[in-house]
Amino acid sequence: MTNRPIRQLYLMITLALLAGYLWLIYSLYTDSGAGTVETGVCLFKELTTVPCPSCGSTRSVKSLVRGDVWNAFYWNPFGIIISLTMILLPFWLIFDLIAKKNTFYIFYIGLEKFLKNKWIAAAAIILVLANWIWNITKGL
Repeated sequence: MTNRPIRQLYLMITLALLAGYLWLIYSLYTDSGAGTVETGVCLFKELTTVPCPSCGSTRSVKSLVRGDVWNAFYWNPFGIIISLTMILLPFWLIFDLIAKKNTFYIFYIGLEKFLKNKWIAAAAIILVLANWIWNITKGL
């Protein structure tokens, strides 16, 4: 991993993971246990009073930590993807560091290329919009 863009990507991902873990720990620590505490960090919702497509993701991850998959899905299905990422990605990055490989970078470039396909991008946009509509109708 001597290429500068690869190192920068790995550093950015590592910092994002650390921020995510710190936020999760803070959220779990300050939560009353019901899993419904408003975290109040969504700038979009603060400005518009409308939940964004990712609103409920923290509550979703917290539900998964508690073993409640149904509520995790209810709060926001993206939370399940976020949780899997937070669990698997550190191991992947550590593997690349120890093995001196860049398998995550190769995956990232391939995923980026895959998402540039107009049909895949359209499907992803439709899923995000559907999730956003669902967030609005649930009154998050």
